[in-house]
Amino acid sequence: MTETAHEPGSTAGAHAEQVPLHALSAADMSRAFSSGAVTPEDVAEAVVARIRDREPELNALYLFDAADVRAQARASAARWRAGAPLSHYDGVPCTVKENIARAGHPKPSGTALPHPPVSAANAPVTDRLVEAGVVILGSTTMPDWGMLSSGVSSRHGISRGAWNPAWTTGGSSAGAGSAAAAAYGPLHVGTDIGGSIRLPGTWQGLAALKPSAGLVPLDMPYPGRAAGPLARTVGDAAALMSLVARHDMRDYSTRPYPEMDWDAAPAGVEQLKVALHLDAGCGAAVEPEILAAVQGVADVFAAAGAVPEVLGPFMDQELLDGLDNFWRTRSWADFELLAPEDRPLVLEYVARWCSRGASFSGADTIRHYHCMDSVRQRTISATAAFDVVISPVAPMAAFPAEQPMPDPDPDRTMSHIGFTVPYNMSGQPAATVNCGFTADGRPIGVQLSGPVGSDDRLLRAAAWYEANRPASAVPGWAGLR
Repeated sequence: MTETAHEPGSTAGAHAEQVPLHALSAADMSRAFSSGAVTPEDVAEAVVARIRDREPELNALYLFDAADVRAQARASAARWRAGAPLSHYDGVPCTVKENIARAGHPKPSGTALPHPPVSAANAPVTDRLVEAGVVILGSTTMPDWGMLSSGVSSRHGISRGAWNPAWTTGGSSAGAGSAAAAAYGPLHVGTDIGGSIRLPGTWQGLAALKPSAGLVPLDMPYPGRAAGPLARTVGDAAALMSLVARHDMRDYSTRPYPEMDWDAAPAGVEQLKVALHLDAGCGAAVEPEILAAVQGVADVFAAAGAVPEVLGPFMDQELLDGLDNFWRTRSWADFELLAPEDRPLVLEYVARWCSRGASFSGADTIRHYHCMDSVRQRTISATAAFDVVISPVAPMAAFPAEQPMPDPDPDRTMSHIGFTVPYNMSGQPAATVNCGFTADGRPIGVQLSGPVGSDDRLLRAAAWYEANRPASAVPGWAGLR
C-alpha cells in the first residue's frame, strides 16, 4: 500500500509521488490509520523490513526487538479500530537515542564499558511517546559518552551515513541521523549539547531542531543539553515536538513556555528580521561550497522580501577552546573513576581527548565553565534584533565514517561547532534544513536560529524555506535505496 500526499507536513509535497509505507510522513500515516486504508501493523512490517535491509550496512540501532515492535503496533491497531487512539500519531514509529532512558533497558552511552546502567524508569521524552501510543522501534547508537561528532563507538563499532556508507553519520545523535535518513519510520529523537542533533542533520540532509532550553524535558539536564527531532521533513520534526514539548517536573531546568502551535505549514517570511552569519569567528574556515549554499538560502529569503543583514562574528577561539577544555575536564572526571582494567575499553580517541582535563587546575576549570556564560551573553546580544539568523551548520561537509571527528587530532579543539554551540549555551532554538549538495553529492544543511521560545515560529520559517528552496537543494529520498 502506498499513499500520495499534497498537504503541509505530508511526505510527498507539491510534486507528489507514491511513497512506500516505511517512508510516509507522520501526518500521512495518521490519515491512513484514521481512514483504515493502512494499519499500524502494516507500517510496522514495512519498517521492520526496511531495518533488516539497511541495518547490516548502517548499524544505526543499539536496541531493536521486532517482536516488541509488532506487539506495540497490534495494540495501536486495536485502538484505531475501537475509535480510541491515544493521539493523532498513535501507531507512528519512532526511535530514541541510546542515552534517553527506557525503563528496563541498558544505557551504555556508546562505550564498551561492562555493566552499563539499566534505567529504572522512562525519561520524560519516552513517557510522552508511550502516552501518545507511538511505536518505539528501539534505541539508536551514539559514540562514546556523546563526545564525538561521528558514529564511531567502542561498543557499537561504526555507524554509517544513509546516503553513502563511506560518509559519517554525524554525531553524537549518530544512529538517529541514519535512521531518519534511511526512513526507519518518520520520527527520531536525538540529544544535543554542542551540535549533536544539527550535525547529523546537515551531513544527512535532514530537517532537525535543537529546541529552546527546557522546552523538551530531560531526565538528565545539563547546561546546553537539549532533546529534539531529526526527520526527513520539517513537518515531521514539528509533529514530534507536538508530543514531547510538554512540561515535566522531573526536569528542574524546564521553563514555563506559553503553549506553542506546532502546525508546520509554511509561513511567509517577508516581515521577518533576518540576519546572515557566515563567519563564526572561531574554528575551521567554511568550505566554499557550503558558503555558496548558505548564501543561496539568504537569496531565497531576500527574493521573498526579507532582506538579510550581515551579522559579524561574535564568538572567538578563546571561548571555543574554553568550552572544549571544560568538556575535557568533565569527561576526565568520569574516566578517572574507571577501574584500570576498564580504561582501555573507552575509545582511544576519547580517552586521549579527555586526558588533557587532568592538567587543569580548579581555577582553570572555573574559568572554562564561565565560558558558557560568556557565550550565552554574546549570542543573545548579537542576535537580539533578529527573528531568524541564517548560517552554516558546520564549516565542512561529511567526512569519512571511520574518522571520529572532522579534525582527526584529539589534541586540537572542536573546530566544527563554532556555528552550533552558541545556541546551546544561549538556550535559543536552532533548526536545520537541507540547502544543497557538494559536487560529490554530500548534503549541506543551513542552520536557522531564533529567539528563545520561538521554536514553533522558527519551524514555520524552516518549512517556508523547505517549500521554496531550489530543486537542486531538495534531497532525492526516493533514490536512497
